[in-house]
Amino acid sequence: MRKILLVLLFPALSGFWLMGCNSSTPADSSDSFDNGVHTVELTDSGWKFFVNDQPLMINGVNWDYFPIGTNYEYVIWEESDDLIKRALDHEMTLLQEIGVNAIRVYTGITPRWIEYIYDNYGIYTMLNHSFGRYGLTIDGEWVGNTEYSKPAVRDILISEVRDLASEFRNTRGLLLYLLGNENNYGLFWGGAETEDIPVRDDESARRAKYMYRLFNEAALVMKEEDPTRPVALCNGDVLFMDLVVQEAPDVDIFGVNVYRGESFTDMFDTIRDSYNKPVLLTEFGADAFNMIRMEEDQECQARINKWNWYEIYANAAGFGKAENSIGGFTFQFSDGWWKSGQTTDLDVHNTTASWSNGGYDCDYVTGENNMNEEWFGIAAKGPTGDDGVYELYPRAAYFIQKEVHKVDVYRDGLTLGELRAFFEKISIEDALQKASEIERRFAGEQVP
Repeated sequence: MRKILLVLLFPALSGFWLMGCNSSTPADSSDSFDNGVHTVELTDSGWKFFVNDQPLMINGVNWDYFPIGTNYEYVIWEESDDLIKRALDHEMTLLQEIGVNAIRVYTGITPRWIEYIYDNYGIYTMLNHSFGRYGLTIDGEWVGNTEYSKPAVRDILISEVRDLASEFRNTRGLLLYLLGNENNYGLFWGGAETEDIPVRDDESARRAKYMYRLFNEAALVMKEEDPTRPVALCNGDVLFMDLVVQEAPDVDIFGVNVYRGESFTDMFDTIRDSYNKPVLLTEFGADAFNMIRMEEDQECQARINKWNWYEIYANAAGFGKAENSIGGFTFQFSDGWWKSGQTTDLDVHNTTASWSNGGYDCDYVTGENNMNEEWFGIAAKGPTGDDGVYELYPRAAYFIQKEVHKVDVYRDGLTLGELRAFFEKISIEDALQKASEIERRFAGEQVP
C-alpha cells in the first residue's frame, strides 16, 4: 500500500559498516510457544536479556494507536478485526523496516494480537499494567490518586496482575511484564498530564515505601503464575532509589522513564551502584517542536535520540562502562494529539509546552516550559483515511533509529571506540533529507 512503499523506497543512510541486523525475524507460526523462557542474567561481562538462551538487545518504541480526534478513551482492540489488522500491518511494517524488535503496549491488547504482531513481524510486546498510576475504582467509586497503603488497593492490584499473568502465560511474542508508569511521580501529580519533576518530601517518601513494597509483592505473584517472563517496574528517573532497593528486591528489571536531554549523565552508574539490576529505559527521547522558534524541529529531536541510543548501547554488557543496560523504548512512535488537555482540542496539534527541562538546550529558556507532549513522535500523524487507518509521516528521528538499530551490540570483538565511530558517521543531515522527501511525496510532488 502507498503509505508503506513510500518509506521502503529509501536505502540505508550509512550502510551496515561493522554491524549486521539486530532485529528479530518472524517466528514460525506453527510454534505453540516462542520456544521457551525469557530471562535476565548477570554474565561475566554484565547484565543481558535472553530469549531462548540468546542475548537480545531490546530496540523498542512506545506504541499506541489514537487517531486524530480521539484520546485515551479510544481502544483500538475494540474495533473490528479487519481494522485492527490494517492498522497493525501498516505500523508494524514501518517499525520492522527500522529494526524495532519490541513495542511497549498497555493492557487491553489480547494474547491473540501479541501473537499476530510476533508471528508476522518478529516484534515482541512488553505488556504494561499501569498498577494504579491513573487511579482505581474502589467499592464502586473512582479514586484518582492511588494510596498504596490501603488493603483494598492491595487486593485489587494483586488480583489484577495475577489474572494478567495467568491469561498471558504461554503467549508467543510476549517479551516481559512491566508494572506502572512512573508511579512515583503519581504520588505528587493528580492527573495524567506531565508536570515538572517533583521533589521528595517526608509524606511522599512514606507513601512511596508502601508503593514499592506492593510492586515487589506483585512481581512475586506474577512470577509464580508465569515463571517464563521477567517482571519490571517503571520508575520516574531515580527518585526514591533507596526505597526501590529496600522494598523491591524481587523485581527483575529496573525500568526507568528518563528525560535528561542528549545525555543520561550518571544514571546508569547510579543504578548499578545502588540496585545492581538490569536497566531498561521504558521511555526516553525528545519532542519535535521548538518553543523559541515556534516551529517543528526535527534536527534537535533526531540529535537527542541518536545520542540517547549511543549511551544505551555503550552501557550494555561488554563495553566496560556500567554494563547494566539491556535496551530501551523510544518515546514514542507517533504524535499524541490528545496529550495537552486530555479531553479538549483533540483535533488540534497543540504547541503548548507543559513542563520545563534544561537538558533540552534547543529551546530551553529559564523559567519557561519547553517540553511539548503532543510532539514526541518519530513519525508525525496525519488524517484517517477511508480505510480507517491514518497516515504517518516519518521524521528524521525515524531514519536515525533505522541506522542505530543496525548495531549488533553483542558482536564478538566490538569495542567502545568502534561503537562511537559508527554513531559519529550517522548523518542527521541525510535523515532530514529523507524525511523531507517523504513529506514532499505525500504532498504530491515529484521527487527524484
